[in-house]
Amino acid sequence: MAVEEKRAWIMIVVAIVSYGAYLAVVLGRSGDGPLAQQPYVAALLWTVGASIVASIALHITVAVLSPEEGKTKDQRDREIHHFGEYIGQSFIVIGGVAGLVLAMAEADQFWIANVIYLAFVLSAIVGSMAKVAAYRSGFQPW
Repeated sequence: MAVEEKRAWIMIVVAIVSYGAYLAVVLGRSGDGPLAQQPYVAALLWTVGASIVASIALHITVAVLSPEEGKTKDQRDREIHHFGEYIGQSFIVIGGVAGLVLAMAEADQFWIANVIYLAFVLSAIVGSMAKVAAYRSGFQPW
């Protein structure tokens, strides 16, 4: 397995686990009140920070444990990386537009922040899944 494919798997796992932890914390606090009134900022910041640290640590671990011949990037690796990033970026645009629409509709900050956070998570997951699929099923640049 190429190092870049391993990195894509890391992003998938870290994004799913961190967002799942965030949802567990926020939904666990919901109680009887409305969800938008629950504290979410600290949980959001901690899960984003923890996912960044975990991702960096796992990337370093993969780089250290990978053999030398697997560390070089060729043209195919670069094209797959760009392909996955283009797909992932579309979810950031969708999240930005959704956040803008929610702001114009004067929605609560909770919903605006959460739709943008979800867009970042989906960007990481879908972009990384596209990379893994390209490595597994073959990649034909257009």
